[in-house]
Amino acid sequence: MTSSPDGPLAPTGSRLSRLRLVLILAALTMVGPFTIDAIFPAFEVMGRDLGADKVAMQQTMSVYLVAFAVASLFHGSLSDALGRRPVIVTGSLLYAVTSAVCALAPSMPTLLGARAAQGLVAGAGMIVGRTVVRDLFDGAHAQRFMSHISMIFAVAPALAPIVGGWILGWGSWRTIFWVLAVYGLVLVVLTLTALPETHPAERRVAFHPRPLLASFASAAGDGGVLRLSAAIALNFGALFLYISSAPAIVVDHLHLGERDFGVLFVPLVVTMMLGSFLTGRLAGRVRQGAFVLAGFLVALAGGVLAVAYQSTVDEPAVEWTVVPAAAASLGVSLVFPILTIALLDLRPRERGAVSSFQSFLSTCVNALVAGAVSPLVSGSLATLALVAGAMTLGALALWWWHRARTHAKALRRDDHVRIEGLAPEPTDQL
Repeated sequence: MTSSPDGPLAPTGSRLSRLRLVLILAALTMVGPFTIDAIFPAFEVMGRDLGADKVAMQQTMSVYLVAFAVASLFHGSLSDALGRRPVIVTGSLLYAVTSAVCALAPSMPTLLGARAAQGLVAGAGMIVGRTVVRDLFDGAHAQRFMSHISMIFAVAPALAPIVGGWILGWGSWRTIFWVLAVYGLVLVVLTLTALPETHPAERRVAFHPRPLLASFASAAGDGGVLRLSAAIALNFGALFLYISSAPAIVVDHLHLGERDFGVLFVPLVVTMMLGSFLTGRLAGRVRQGAFVLAGFLVALAGGVLAVAYQSTVDEPAVEWTVVPAAAASLGVSLVFPILTIALLDLRPRERGAVSSFQSFLSTCVNALVAGAVSPLVSGSLATLALVAGAMTLGALALWWWHRARTHAKALRRDDHVRIEGLAPEPTDQL
């Protein structure tokens, strides 16, 4: 059993129980990448079938992400009020229904509406799942558990377009959405049969719109929450720029086919799993700040190499084209678990609300990247790498700023404690 400042938590059980919990939570977080990436190979076919151009097809991601962002404000707070399991089950069931509506869409406007509805419910499992981890674990244990989830989650971005291409080979683009509907139903069954409730009734906070808005306003006004949330959003946004530009990278620049998306996405999986493995393996042995700095520097190095290479060639080679995306993926996997745990620790009694706020901000950035930035920069691989690198640099600056402020605050607190003649508390290692 683990503990936290808030009191004893639910028992984590045997190694088998922990593995089962990792698999379930990873499956819940994989909904997002599958919902976005699985339809990439079908963009051209969907465009012809529905009479939509490439820009319109990009909006199938944008409307999904905007709706996802709005709904993410409520998933965590609803789980604070109702419990984790009810929110996950309801969200997964509605996800299955909206995926079926996407499969049946007769026109582009109907598909866009269904994608927006899908976005409203798709984030429940991911957002609440991260809160479950923090309910159960503290410190290095939380970092290690989050890294295990990230290792499995890392498979989704690569597997999704490959599976989408296979499905397109023996079915149609509508079949992809039917598969997503079945996935939603599987998540409902897994949650009902194998996921424990980690937020007992005595800890729940009543759900009221006014306190909810006040809580988000408070989070947005908290400098630490805002800095870490923005750092997470920009850091992942750099990787998402490559992901959302995948059709242009694979088809337009590399001149490959609809079943060749693995060329880009498999390296993303390998590097993300490597980073997650290192984060979990070395948790508690290496200072967290070293992981974060290493992640940012790796991503920046990949971007610099990409700009230098892409600016000098007319026909890019596959291996050098995937390097910056792989570097961004490795950087995210080193940075994300640590910054997420640090963020949730800033307001321990409002973890659901903080998780929702972070997801809202990150998804807004991703929606902007998919709907506006990617169409503008994906015509040039050098420009794409330059913009991704600028986003990573912005995330690094925000983290460094937060780190400096945290250390300064800790020093002032320790000085005050010494004046009072008491032993100082440990300072944050981030």
